[in-house]
Amino acid sequence: MDIKFNKNEDQNKLQLSQLKKRLAQVKLGGGKSRIEKQHAQGKMTARERIAYLLDSDEKSIEIGALVGEGMYKEHGGCPSGGVVIKMGQVKGKQCIVVANDATVKAGAWFPITGKKNLRAQEIAIENRLPIIYLVDSAGVYLPMQDEIFPDKEHFGRIFRNNAVMSSMGITQIAAVMGSCVAGGAYLPIMSDEAMIVDKTGSIFLAGSYLVKAAIGEEVDNETLGGATTHCEISGVTDYKAKNDKDALDKIKNIVDKIGDFDKAGFNRSKSRKPKEKVEDIYGILPGTRKEQYDMHKILNRLVDNSDFEEYKEGYGKTIITGYARIEGWAVGIVANQRKVVKTAKGEMQFGGVIYSDSADKATRFIANCNQKKIPLVFLQDVTGFMVGSKSEQGGIIKDGAKMVNAVSNSVVPKFTIIIGNSYGAGNYAMCGKAYDPRLIVAWPSAELAVMSGNSAAKVLLQIEKASLKKKGETITKAKEDELFTRIKQRYDNQVSPYYATARLWTDAIIDPLDTRKWISMGIEAANHAPIEKPFNMGVLQV
Repeated sequence: MDIKFNKNEDQNKLQLSQLKKRLAQVKLGGGKSRIEKQHAQGKMTARERIAYLLDSDEKSIEIGALVGEGMYKEHGGCPSGGVVIKMGQVKGKQCIVVANDATVKAGAWFPITGKKNLRAQEIAIENRLPIIYLVDSAGVYLPMQDEIFPDKEHFGRIFRNNAVMSSMGITQIAAVMGSCVAGGAYLPIMSDEAMIVDKTGSIFLAGSYLVKAAIGEEVDNETLGGATTHCEISGVTDYKAKNDKDALDKIKNIVDKIGDFDKAGFNRSKSRKPKEKVEDIYGILPGTRKEQYDMHKILNRLVDNSDFEEYKEGYGKTIITGYARIEGWAVGIVANQRKVVKTAKGEMQFGGVIYSDSADKATRFIANCNQKKIPLVFLQDVTGFMVGSKSEQGGIIKDGAKMVNAVSNSVVPKFTIIIGNSYGAGNYAMCGKAYDPRLIVAWPSAELAVMSGNSAAKVLLQIEKASLKKKGETITKAKEDELFTRIKQRYDNQVSPYYATARLWTDAIIDPLDTRKWISMGIEAANHAPIEKPFNMGVLQV
């Protein structure tokens, strides 16, 4: 191994170590003291409940673990958005599990909590997956009610989705394992089956204090909305559970009897490990986003047996396209090539930039995968489309639009891995969040923004200087340097993969070595949802 490989490896493993530290911290939820309080009440934590429910917690993936990080500091923060979401198997059946974390503000819903819950439902709807709700929430976080209550993508959309999923035949099971208050009470009751834990679970539109204030009635919460009330008097819930584990066992028994599903029919054979050493990814991937590397070396460490059948290998070289298998699943891969390449005409093309020929090739390949019913995997390390008079006169906008059209209208499931840069329209063409990937994740090395921090800071600096000059201020070299540094630091923070995942622009930041697992579980989920419409790109300027 050369010195460059060793430096890259050190840098990438350092980033991975930082990721693991952050994940360890958010897994504490509201903190150890609140976990102890939860246990003292005879309740399991959200993560303990999910671990007990799933066949194997190790063979699951967590959606949005770092959601909310760095947000709502004035309100004490909101680790993981106050809700834990995992995709895994229950009695051999793949499910989505959503568990309120009562150690975080009593499980109250912040704006990002609503967005995260909607993401879980979106995954269930797209993939026709059963969804299990483990409810333990105080309802809307009142100090921020205007940002969570009234809009289309706010709290109420959850219940609308409950109704839509029921009409689609998607199984929904809810267990009330703590508080379930006000509007939130509709979620478990709009599920197909609901259960409640005796003495710790409660469901009511208004608690005892509010009832007293509203109508003058004095009643305790257990009488108002406890397990006995709802299982034996109101008939609101279907099962009474003795404790958390009993409720989770009841869920397992229900899931165990769900019938089989119509499969999409994606091709799968026996899984084979890559021939190349997967851990080498740490040394191949540069420590900075400016350096070049050969994406083929990454691909050879991600695909089964390191077998990659490249499509149009000698054409449009700044995008790599081809067929492979990941954990046995057949996939079509669209990846940005990050090294400088030479065309057949002897012209040099910058790595990570999409040229007209690359966009044309990718469009054709995406169409082929749709025709063959092969899921698509996008590996992003893109700085954008090529600019300049030659590119504009060559029709880069038209060719880029064709690629965006193909990605937008693709009917096979898409999965996006952001390896490095994800800038500007390159993010869109390579299936960014706005283009409905079934799952989208980032490596710790990722950066997401309109442009790089350095480029953006230069543009913003010019705007700031012009503004200050209008006010009559003199801009010295020292003042200019200070402004540039301040602007760049602010922008670099927004470019970070942590900033993106905190806002759910990606589903997770993952160890590169977990990439195969995420793609495989994603395709397994997508196989639950048969493709219902043909691929049609509409009107194109060819």
